[in-house]
Amino acid sequence: MTVSSDLALIESRIADAVDRFMALDADDTIEGPCLTISREVARQALVSSEGGKRLRALLALHAFDATDPQGHDDDDAHARGRDAVLDLACAIEVFQTAALVHDDIIDDSDLRRGKPAAHKALGTTSHSASLGRGLGIMLGDLLATASVDIAHAAAQRMPRPDMIVSTFLRMHREVEIGQVLDLAVELSPLDEPERLARESMNVFRWKTASYTTIAPLEFALLASGRDPRRAHADAMAIGLPLGQAFQLADDLLDVIGSSRSTGKPVGGDIREGKRTVLLADAISGADQRQRRTLIDMFSSQSRGDDDVRRCIELFEGTGAIDRSRRRIRALWQGTLHAIGDLRLPPQDERTLTEACMRFIPIIKA
Repeated sequence: MTVSSDLALIESRIADAVDRFMALDADDTIEGPCLTISREVARQALVSSEGGKRLRALLALHAFDATDPQGHDDDDAHARGRDAVLDLACAIEVFQTAALVHDDIIDDSDLRRGKPAAHKALGTTSHSASLGRGLGIMLGDLLATASVDIAHAAAQRMPRPDMIVSTFLRMHREVEIGQVLDLAVELSPLDEPERLARESMNVFRWKTASYTTIAPLEFALLASGRDPRRAHADAMAIGLPLGQAFQLADDLLDVIGSSRSTGKPVGGDIREGKRTVLLADAISGADQRQRRTLIDMFSSQSRGDDDVRRCIELFEGTGAIDRSRRRIRALWQGTLHAIGDLRLPPQDERTLTEACMRFIPIIKA
């Protein structure tokens, strides 16, 4: 299968699964404005689920291709297993959509994937910003529940279905803890940049790596028949540094990318005043005047366009951007080493390496 054909399968499967889950039963007695809003939330579930790079789903699929022993011996058995992994991969993507819907409410973001954020769109439809936020919260909850429903059905066609479901629920829990930590880290003092960097990297492990790289790898390894303990250990060894590198690269793209490429305004993290590793590295590398400027800027209640431009200049001038690139490359080397430890045949190792590389194309720059 090619990446483009896999992406088409993923998009189609997600749309079908979300549509089925959100559909009202024929005997549901809902009418008037309640019916209108219910249908709009269902429509927004589909809109929010569209697009994205589908890196998590592709990683699960291609890691399964690389590690399933039946891939070389039994094409039919591999195809059946791959179809179940495809549904599980789609469940991860639906869960990500749920997390993004909630993230956008927390951050009060206007855009997601180049379109109005779900709560903003629902606020426009309902003519009420507060109602839009409330509906967005419920939409995120519905999509999170849908992801479990999809994962449970997929698990029944895989080895160790109870283990698959348990791992999926653990993934949910870790991301939710990560979201708590992501909010809590905003209380970290700016005059202790080394501590801020450590705390932010730990947030990456919980909020990002847990479901972006570790879980897709673990599901693939479990589906290929790996012992659960070994599957978890290998997924952690490969996925933790990869997930942290991915988040570092995402934070870096927030200041060196473009709205067209990211689907979000440039400097969004700066406007929100987010405590990031990039900020910590800038403060660490700053002289006294630059340090004071950065701390004052991020202690302020808001930051405008001029602040964003000045902050990006400081990230560059203090060496923070270069240090971020070095961090990413070091983490990528950790992932490559862990992939090598699997002792896969050369073609399978290339398949897995390429799937991981999609998360951090910035290392090629």
